[in-house]
Amino acid sequence: MIIRSKAPLRIGLAGGGTDVSPYSDIYGGCILNATINKYAYATILPRNNGKIVLHAMDRNERIELDSTSKLETDGTLDLLKGVYNRVVKDYNHNAPLSFELNTYVDAPPGSGLGSSSTLVVAIVGAFTEWLKLPLGEYDIAHLAYDIERKDLAMAGGKQDQYAATFGGWNFMEFYKDDKVIVNPLRIRPQYLQELAFNIVMYYTGTSRLSSTIIEAQSSNVTKKSDKSIEAMHNLKEQAYMMKEAILKGELNRIGDILDYGWKNKKATASGVTSDVIDNIYESAIKAGATGGKISGAGGGGFMTFYCPGNTRYKVIEVLNTFGGEVHNLEFSKYGLTSWEAK
Repeated sequence: MIIRSKAPLRIGLAGGGTDVSPYSDIYGGCILNATINKYAYATILPRNNGKIVLHAMDRNERIELDSTSKLETDGTLDLLKGVYNRVVKDYNHNAPLSFELNTYVDAPPGSGLGSSSTLVVAIVGAFTEWLKLPLGEYDIAHLAYDIERKDLAMAGGKQDQYAATFGGWNFMEFYKDDKVIVNPLRIRPQYLQELAFNIVMYYTGTSRLSSTIIEAQSSNVTKKSDKSIEAMHNLKEQAYMMKEAILKGELNRIGDILDYGWKNKKATASGVTSDVIDNIYESAIKAGATGGKISGAGGGGFMTFYCPGNTRYKVIEVLNTFGGEVHNLEFSKYGLTSWEAK
């Protein structure tokens, strides 16, 4: 028996950062995001030899351990260990399991596409399929969030786990006590085709440690930094602006809305941008893009640009001079999917 699962990565288009505590707890946050054709995969091979094998194939990391109720999180494959520990504790009466777990992610850590959280969702999905756990979409997303943010104490927001689980285009609302509401958006197919054509994704070639930036953003809110909090309020407003523009098909507004968000994102914390990122952004604008953003917390990873008309070709030409990679974009309609192969 083979258990498989996959979950899509996402791009955030508006409201990024407002899903992070304490901002979302105090003021309420909202984000508009969409899942794309890049995935995190998990495969479980059940065993009965008293061993646990964890193998992150994209990172070439593999460990073999004795089967036990709790694996030590020591910096090696902690995301995989964290999911196992929580599943055994909450759903298997602390009885150890024996298996091989293989994972793979289509984007590197620090890409800004939610790769770590999406991987956790995929692994939770594989265990849910294997053990037939009674978990719905909200349950899986919240469990993945709990594992990453609380059990493993990794700084970050809430959007990634819900985007990976639900899939598609969503307007998400975040409140205190970890309350999240996912509102799927019904967007006309022709608008989606035009959006996919006009959006250019560019990987800068550098990853970044998002937790450092996120911790700075959270600290600024805690310290009641007027500049940072006002910027977060504006990012929340941006999410509503983006939702209206996309649902109404006013796609000519999207570049300006992205640019508005980018200017405010840079005001939330130091480290969001750099001289290199600013140069890339300004060069893309000169080539015809009307707006853009850095994915995730910032500092590196993927950048997204909106290129109306036929400007994408000139923008791609300019981006290629910076030594990174332009990636084709397709939107993914479905979220977490798990199945059994015999």
